Amino acid sequence: MLKDYLDIKPEVAAALKAGKPVVALESTIISHGMPYPRNVETALQVEEIIRDKGATPATIAILQGKLKVGLSREEIEYLGQSQTIAKASRRDIPFLVARQADGATTVASTMIIAALAGIKVFATGGIGGVHRGAQQTFDISADLQELARTNVAVVCAGAKSILDIGLTLEYLETHGVPVVGFGTEEMPAFYTRKSGFAIDYRADSAAELAAAIKAKWDLGLQGGIVVANPIPEEYQMDYPLITRAIEEAVEEAEAKGIAGKETTPFLLAKVKEITKGDSLEANIQLVYSNARVAAQLALELAKK
Repeated sequence: MLKDYLDIKPEVAAALKAGKPVVALESTIISHGMPYPRNVETALQVEEIIRDKGATPATIAILQGKLKVGLSREEIEYLGQSQTIAKASRRDIPFLVARQADGATTVASTMIIAALAGIKVFATGGIGGVHRGAQQTFDISADLQELARTNVAVVCAGAKSILDIGLTLEYLETHGVPVVGFGTEEMPAFYTRKSGFAIDYRADSAAELAAAIKAKWDLGLQGGIVVANPIPEEYQMDYPLITRAIEEAVEEAEAKGIAGKETTPFLLAKVKEITKGDSLEANIQLVYSNARVAAQLALELAKK
């Protein structure tokens, strides 16, 4: 039975039962995305931003085999400090559950658990995608397949700029996943507002977004939607600088034979090192911005 696996925090359960807005949050950003204590500080601040906007935050993780929807401060601290937390995508969930182990959820697994709990909106930093050189490696994030099958709207700052953004958009198009620019007609590239790749739809308000999302799911068109929200202009990084940093990080990863689920954490850490920490600050600010948009979207969807 699902209830044997799912552990929903009372605050979140009450909001869902009352039809109030709830925003899901991932936990890989806590365990694998940022150094301690900035990871914990950011996670707690994101929850506060969502509450201030009138929604309920639900940070998601797997702890002692339970699918946790909504975490305590102590659990967030644990995720932020432990060195033994697995990075959990779709394929990992049954094994972590069966072994009563701990896992930090990626975009894909957060979407799955959010959908099981009945949460429609999820805020993250950036989605995974098609990695550079995937023509040879076939390294494509499970996030993209999850977006094709699971009914959750994902608010992000586009695809991580360490990826091949053009191929990521092609993959999403093939699988019928709408990519909507929030106040933009260009796919944002995580650290920067521009990527050079146009997207098909633009929405300038959360109400406009909510209407399209409701229509999609009312029509039985299964799958998620990517809400591409550019990093605030004052926090975006210099495009040539970040491009050079990413190229250098990719070259080093290839030279060291780093692949699979280790690739993204390595590249993000390397870019942070090259940019002397500026990329971490940009990452934090774009997550805050995505949380605000996600809360507004959740409020609008709750009205429908």
